Amino acid sequence: MSVQEYLDKHMLSRKIEDAVNAAVRAKTPDPVLFISNHMKKAVPSVITKVKARQILDSRGIPTVEVDLFTNKGMFRASVPSGDSTGMYEAVELRDGDKGIYLGNAVTKAVKNINEKISEALVGMDPTVQLQIDQAMIDLDKTEKKTELGANAILAVSIAACKAGAAEKEVPLYKHIADLSGKSNSILPVPAFTVISGGKYSGNSLPIQDILILPTGASRFEEALQMGSETYHHLKAVITEKYGANGCSVGEDGGFTPNISSIREGLDIVKEAISRTGYADKIKIGIDVAATDFCIGTKYDLEFKSPNKSGQNFKSGEDMIQMYKELCIDYPITSIEDPFDKEDWEHSKHFCNLGLCQVVGDDLLMSNPKRIERAINESACNSLLLKINQIGTVTEAIEVVKLAKEGNWGVVVSHRCGETDDSFIADLAVAIGAGQIKAGAPCRGEHLAKYNQLLRIEEELGDQAVYAGEDWRSS
Repeated sequence: MSVQEYLDKHMLSRKIEDAVNAAVRAKTPDPVLFISNHMKKAVPSVITKVKARQILDSRGIPTVEVDLFTNKGMFRASVPSGDSTGMYEAVELRDGDKGIYLGNAVTKAVKNINEKISEALVGMDPTVQLQIDQAMIDLDKTEKKTELGANAILAVSIAACKAGAAEKEVPLYKHIADLSGKSNSILPVPAFTVISGGKYSGNSLPIQDILILPTGASRFEEALQMGSETYHHLKAVITEKYGANGCSVGEDGGFTPNISSIREGLDIVKEAISRTGYADKIKIGIDVAATDFCIGTKYDLEFKSPNKSGQNFKSGEDMIQMYKELCIDYPITSIEDPFDKEDWEHSKHFCNLGLCQVVGDDLLMSNPKRIERAINESACNSLLLKINQIGTVTEAIEVVKLAKEGNWGVVVSHRCGETDDSFIADLAVAIGAGQIKAGAPCRGEHLAKYNQLLRIEEELGDQAVYAGEDWRSS
């Protein structure tokens, strides 16, 4: 399109004249700035350019970052990645050349954005998120986004969402709420990682995480304070019991003391909570990640121990009994992935006991078909939403609706390979998730999300509502 054709199409000559007249009427001291702002509002915004690059995530592993340009400016997004990917989730595209970043480079995904996705999206209205995401899905033509890469598609989807909010001149969470049909914004209860174990830590704790949930706080700001204070009290408890070496942290920021049993970990967390004076306001959650130590139909709770006793090789029924006892002895309100991702029978049995929230992560992988099955079979009652497992903002909103229709809770989650992008904070507020899991209250990539929630709460003012005790029904 030539310059003259563009001017004619958007009737810019008339709009410039209107802007000048408006500046004269307003008697503005800065007519150039006034006319510039007037024109920005007068001319519909379109996507003019999409530029991607390879950056490093919090683990020093490559990921995708996108700058999406419209008439209103530049909007940046970067995507996270997990340590492991499941067979039911969207596929992130990596180069596979072991000589460069050990095979983890994402230059193919970057090239797909710069050469294919950019061409398809330039000229589109950034507010039409559904059409933007559908255009990329149609361009990819595969069920799990293997052609373009879910990492490429999601980065552009998030950047477009930010551009759409700017075009509407509303906060990002408000724009996402509009997209999802929600009218009320809810500040989520943070599930802070405080102890890390599982296959990625150096201790002998078999489960992946122990978390704290400040459900008794009155505001998010107070919840963050409770989380931070408990975290630092826990550091003191660990130093006293295990020495300073026990205060090393895992990828999610949780401490990794040399503990070998779940109860040992829960005891020191309970001690830290008691020191804060918030004992009646903080609940405990555990992320078991049981798939990591499931062998056949048994669960090896000593899979990390060099000297196995043989006493902790448990059946599904044994695991259910263990969880029942833990829920009696500790203020546990949420258990994530208590069984293997294909152990539907024990998941159903345990969920139907109604002891606590049962969160599906590996069981679901944010996959709509898995979610539908789990709802129908009552295999869990809460979705762990990892947006990179599904690949677009639109599809993430749709699986949340599916979960809510099943009367489930929703936990918006980060990944262990994070960036400083705070998009999931706005997403959690917008969809009324009620819960957000973004790591420990330390390290920049985690605090980017928590600090953004502080800003949103401040912006909402008297209209701010913290999920609190209603964290599952928000």
